[in-house]
This record gives sequence, C-alpha cells and structure tokens, in this order.
Amino acid sequence: MRCSVFRSDKKAYRYIYLAEGKDFSELPAALRQQFGHPEPVMELDLEQVRRFAHADLQQVRRQLRQRGYYLQLPPEIGIEAEISRRMP
Repeated sequence: MRCSVFRSDKKAYRYIYLAEGKDFSELPAALRQQFGHPEPVMELDLEQVRRFAHADLQQVRRQLRQRGYYLQLPPEIGIEAEISRRMP
C-alpha cells in the first residue's frame, strides 16, 4: 500500500496521509479548510514501514483503506514541557 504525506501550512505537526490515487480535493471540505494548503513531505510504501514515531501503523493502514486518508494530529505535550519550550 502506497501513500503520499502532506504537512499543513496552517497547523504545526499536522499531517495528512493520502492513499495512492486519492487527491486532496476529495477530502471533506471542513477538513481541507482547517488543514490549509497541503505541502508535500514524502511518498511511502507502507509495506516497507515497520513503525511510526507519532502514529499507529495499523490504524494508518486501516483508515487509508476505509477512508482514503489518515489525519495525524500533534502529539500531546505535557504542560511542563510546553512551559519550558516557551520560556527559555
């Protein structure tokens, strides 16, 4: 199973994985609007991937088969880490 990965130009750490042959214009309008302009990141063959750092590989595969896309949201960041990041 092959897919294309796109980064959101509006929201940090948001990615959409599109199944091969699927176009961004086919996604729900509300999702396209919130996601913004898709910036290409990479092409993947999911049969060659063993795991992802911030996504469950089986869930990605399942949603690509069922919906044609997978939306990866930012990882949850603890309040202490967020404060440290904002205040050097």
